[in-house]
Amino acid sequence: MNRILERILPRVQKPARYTGGEYGEVVKDKRKVDFRFAFCFPDTYEIGMSNLGMRILYGVLNEMPEVWCERVFAPWGDMEAEMRREGIPLYGLESGDPLQDFDMVGFSLGYEMAYTNVLNMLELGGLPLHSAERGEYDPIVVAGGTCAFNPEPLADFIDLFLLGEGEEVLPELVELARKRNREEWSRKEFLHEAANLPGVYVPAFYAVSYHEDGTVSAVTPQAGIPQTVTKRIVRDMDNAYYPVKTIVPSTEIVHDRVTLEVFRGCIRGCRFCQAGFAYRPVRCKSVDKLVEQGVESCQFSGYQEMTLSSLSTSDYKPLEMLCDGLLDYCEPRDIGLSLPSLRADNFSMGLMERLQRVRKSGLTFAPEAGTQRLRDAINKNVTEEDLLKTCRTAFSGGWNSVKLYFMLGLPTETDEDVLGIAELAQKVYEAWRETTPNRSRGVRITVSTSCFVPKPHTPFQWEGQVTMEEYVRRVTLLREHMRNRAITYNWHDSETSLVEAALSRGDRRLGKVLERVWQSGGRLDAWSEYFSMERWQKAFDACGLDMAFYANRVRNENETLPWSHLSTGVSPAFLLREKERCYACIITPDCRKQCTGCGANSLTGGGACDA
Repeated sequence: MNRILERILPRVQKPARYTGGEYGEVVKDKRKVDFRFAFCFPDTYEIGMSNLGMRILYGVLNEMPEVWCERVFAPWGDMEAEMRREGIPLYGLESGDPLQDFDMVGFSLGYEMAYTNVLNMLELGGLPLHSAERGEYDPIVVAGGTCAFNPEPLADFIDLFLLGEGEEVLPELVELARKRNREEWSRKEFLHEAANLPGVYVPAFYAVSYHEDGTVSAVTPQAGIPQTVTKRIVRDMDNAYYPVKTIVPSTEIVHDRVTLEVFRGCIRGCRFCQAGFAYRPVRCKSVDKLVEQGVESCQFSGYQEMTLSSLSTSDYKPLEMLCDGLLDYCEPRDIGLSLPSLRADNFSMGLMERLQRVRKSGLTFAPEAGTQRLRDAINKNVTEEDLLKTCRTAFSGGWNSVKLYFMLGLPTETDEDVLGIAELAQKVYEAWRETTPNRSRGVRITVSTSCFVPKPHTPFQWEGQVTMEEYVRRVTLLREHMRNRAITYNWHDSETSLVEAALSRGDRRLGKVLERVWQSGGRLDAWSEYFSMERWQKAFDACGLDMAFYANRVRNENETLPWSHLSTGVSPAFLLREKERCYACIITPDCRKQCTGCGANSLTGGGACDA
């Protein structure tokens, strides 16, 4: 195959995506391992290699002496065409072996628009598309990630799903699969045993029935199968695996830097945020461990930039101490330190001074809504004065670039809330004029809006998404009131958001829609070059399903949701209470101020979360 690759790679974009051989990759002797795992990321190399979760699981599995984990990425259209022309199956980068040669094939699901890539990669790798069609010697196909909290649209294609944090449950699953190989269990026997591992969901063992109106009537497990599957979490972040010696790509990727995860979970409880609920409770790493890992990672990789990662980095209590510890190493070596996911209500002068000691990057904040009423409704817990005070602090310190992220279509949103975004952006501009030491440099204020997508396991899981026409109307209204040349307005397209919402809250019947979209050429749908709304609409119509039924419909609070048998540890009663507080514009305090009784701390044994 190497000779064929040598012939076709000069004809494709970015051939380094497909060659492997990077510094830090793990290559093992096939004769000395008894289990092979293909870790598939259903997007391009540069997206997948920027994903810290993939690097963690790659390292966790390869630390198991008799297990070899390899990486597999979705090929770009030009490479796929060449592979099909030459008869090359999708392969692992480390060995060049096709997916069919592996014992287990795993997918990381972080975005619904990657679902068609999953189908394409299975077929391109030589695997039967449907779980029910796979024989005793076909690889077991698993999937995990945030989207696994409602995996139903993919239930026909995936043998089992992992709920929660993979490094906790995946090694147990792999050991069970190795036992199956030694003891020669049947495929069904293995899946039955796997279904009784905490955090493992095998959809084939759950029957779904529907009412005449199309809503789910019941999800019924077979005898001996758990009624509810609850996610797994890592309890001790200091002792959790971190990939200090990680792969250094030989081509540019999206996040070409060391990424340090300071904590998991979030104390805030923004009512729209799936990750904020799915990754509860908060678990932090210590400053000493983070500094140690950051320094070792830079030394191994040679990266000249380091970023701190979490859902809300400025909520890490000893953040300034951590920055000081890292900058002691970074500053003399001109290594940049960046802090995404900052909140406008706790950005301090001390933090600002630390950030500009090496190099100054733009600041990004997410007010999410244009008025205080709507920010209270979504429980954002950030005031206008918080944002303006933070901007004044940054502008007075020499910053002249700020990005502001908002959502349109949030529950209870009115035109007044939409216009509030323009007013808030103008106030940020005025704050710059008042505080900047150098007006001649100008200022760049970028306002970006996306369409609200209701997500499972959040207080807004019962809400409907606004129609495409209504979203476009609100975009137009906002655009017409953005008149300052210093303010740039960008907006996400409505069509992708509609499909995302339908898949996000979909049931098993969407499997045939996915298959039809894929059969008609759908893949790489997260990329505008490949996405086709017409293709998706035709597939829904051909399957007798209505996209609006899934995306735009407000759901009854007593309705059985497609994901009702899967649990993040947060109780449905808590989510419903939070939805009611939204309509009353009542704020729920963050976890540090008061335990809200969401239920997630039961996953750590019932004690207080590490907030």
